[in-house]
Amino acid sequence: AHAACYIIVTPECTFGRLRNMILPPNCVQLFSRNFSKLHCFRISENLQTESDEDDDVDGSTQGSAKDVQISTDSSKQTLKIFDGNDAVKRNQFRLISVPRIAKNEEVVEAALRAYYINDDQQEYELQTFTQQALLSDDVINRNDAAEDSNLGSVFRESIPEAWIIRAKPKDEEVIRIYPAWLKVGMAYVSLRVNKHSTTQTVIKEVLPLLGRQMECLQNFKLVEVLMGSKQVQRMVLDNQELILNRLKDIRKTSIRQMNQTRFYIVENSKSIVRVNLFVGGLPPQLTPEEYTNILKDELAIKTNVVSVSHVYQAQGAVVLEISCFSEAERIYMLVKDTTVNDKPLNAMVIPEVMASKLPQNCCPLLVFVNPKSGGLKGRDLLYSFRKLLNPHQVFELTNGGPLPGFHTFSKVPSFRVLVCGGDGTVGWVLGALEETRHKLVCSEPSVAILPLGTGNDLGRVLRWGAGYSGEDPYSVLISVDEADDVLMDRWTILLDAEEPAEGAENGVAEPEPPKIVQMNNYCGLGIDAELSLDFHHAREEEPGKFNSRFHNKGVYVKVGLQKISHTRNLHKDIKLQVDQHEVELPSIEGLIFINIPSWGSGADLWGSESDNRFEKPRIDDGLLEVVGVTGVVHMGQVQGGFRSGIRIAQGSYFRVTLLKPIPVQVDGEPWIQAPGQIIISAAGPKVHMLKKSKQKQKK
Repeated sequence: AHAACYIIVTPECTFGRLRNMILPPNCVQLFSRNFSKLHCFRISENLQTESDEDDDVDGSTQGSAKDVQISTDSSKQTLKIFDGNDAVKRNQFRLISVPRIAKNEEVVEAALRAYYINDDQQEYELQTFTQQALLSDDVINRNDAAEDSNLGSVFRESIPEAWIIRAKPKDEEVIRIYPAWLKVGMAYVSLRVNKHSTTQTVIKEVLPLLGRQMECLQNFKLVEVLMGSKQVQRMVLDNQELILNRLKDIRKTSIRQMNQTRFYIVENSKSIVRVNLFVGGLPPQLTPEEYTNILKDELAIKTNVVSVSHVYQAQGAVVLEISCFSEAERIYMLVKDTTVNDKPLNAMVIPEVMASKLPQNCCPLLVFVNPKSGGLKGRDLLYSFRKLLNPHQVFELTNGGPLPGFHTFSKVPSFRVLVCGGDGTVGWVLGALEETRHKLVCSEPSVAILPLGTGNDLGRVLRWGAGYSGEDPYSVLISVDEADDVLMDRWTILLDAEEPAEGAENGVAEPEPPKIVQMNNYCGLGIDAELSLDFHHAREEEPGKFNSRFHNKGVYVKVGLQKISHTRNLHKDIKLQVDQHEVELPSIEGLIFINIPSWGSGADLWGSESDNRFEKPRIDDGLLEVVGVTGVVHMGQVQGGFRSGIRIAQGSYFRVTLLKPIPVQVDGEPWIQAPGQIIISAAGPKVHMLKKSKQKQKK
């Protein structure tokens, strides 16, 4: 805070209306050093579109645009202005327009104005941009190494003329020293330094001004901080470094950089470096020793500073604890270009949440966003939630999946989850939660949904709507905070093919191993799955076109119309057993097991009519409803609200025998299932979901 504002700031930040769901910053520890905010907040570079106004990407482009307006005036001339050696190396200049007969002071003033520098113009001068001037002035590159490359290409053009703006040398000047985290009640102290002033003498003079005259000099250090637009760079100054020389070097590199640089006096602390690096994409089901050996072979990790702190065998992921910044940075960069078993690895810097510091009533919200869902709405929500909440509690699912988020929150005693995506995304997160539940202190977090997909059946049932249409993200978070906790059944589907897989060698074939999938919404066999499969193939061929719900539903209709004339006798190709009892199937083309009262983008397949044979369906009754459809026309009538499906059974344990290959889909993911057995049963504990409150919905 500004010194004047500091007086009116309350001692404690309450975080406002969202305080219960914000992860307090003081509870997050992250050793980052040279990791930028893109790395620390896990922001994908391909999604990063923010322009960096402070560091010109192409200064000449900006200057040329202005030049179009001024070049027609023959009484004026256009000059290229560089603000230091760094700008020369990158050929990044700004253009100014001055009269052809102009005083030196006028040109200096225009040059300073071009770089938004408000200092006294008497302290600056212009240096002609020539080969001799550059060499005599010891132009250096950004690594402070002598530049060997030929500079001729930079200044071959004689028009417009090019100049470098330089700060005049000083024998003494006043600098500001900021007290960093020292609680001294002032924003900074001003100190006059001369050519004899060193870092040590500055610390010695500053401590009494801060009321710390009794402190030992060795307990403090002077830190130079460059606050650029993309990251903050810190450098501890050597005790014997001459301060005026350091200021001269900074201005020589860039006078604008000098305005972005501060000096802080910092108390030494014996902090232990501990960087947590999540590495995914490894082969699953290996031992910690095997993972360590792979990392040794592929990344040449140094085991004296790198250890495997957590292993997620089912997902093929590990968390590395690294006690050396340079080793952490090296591994992070190397992982990007490394593949194991033809699968690329991925890495991200993850924070450590100090659960012991969390307030008693704090229940932070863990946010997962699929930026590919709902056109560009997912990406926009990602930006919004990072601003409204702590960015460390917002995770992008295309960058490592849900596991890094659950690991980060593994020690949090109570938290909720918000999933922004379609039904497939929700299933992905719930599946990851099921797999990692045993490693979470809060093993049963409640899950809310912000529907971004096409069908969004689960979102409809839980009152979150048919799809996100641009509501204020702040209002969404308020709704999540006020939502009601409900239970929902989840189901395990075991698919055991009895026929061997095709393409076996030497004519000797092994059957496919059993496949286990989790189901939240529904499972379809026959025509329902066949339409999903055709849609899936169409989307794979032209994924760029499937970015709106309207287009997606249009493709579904087109695929359905192509299937109207087809006839199938699904009831002859499968056998159904419910709770150990054989069930005779009517003449149908599709068989659907439903867990929620919404199917195919909001249709009520079971129907609302009362029936003495069955209980009224609920999402937490431990029962699935089995419904048949006679074809595409019947499905269309159900989705139009004119008919219901054919009620066949209700139960908790199902065995389906496939007599021939049949299309199958689970929660919108379709495939062709070989002949064999399909067993559907309850999947462990019910999952806690958040249902939007009716009161909030009416507002």
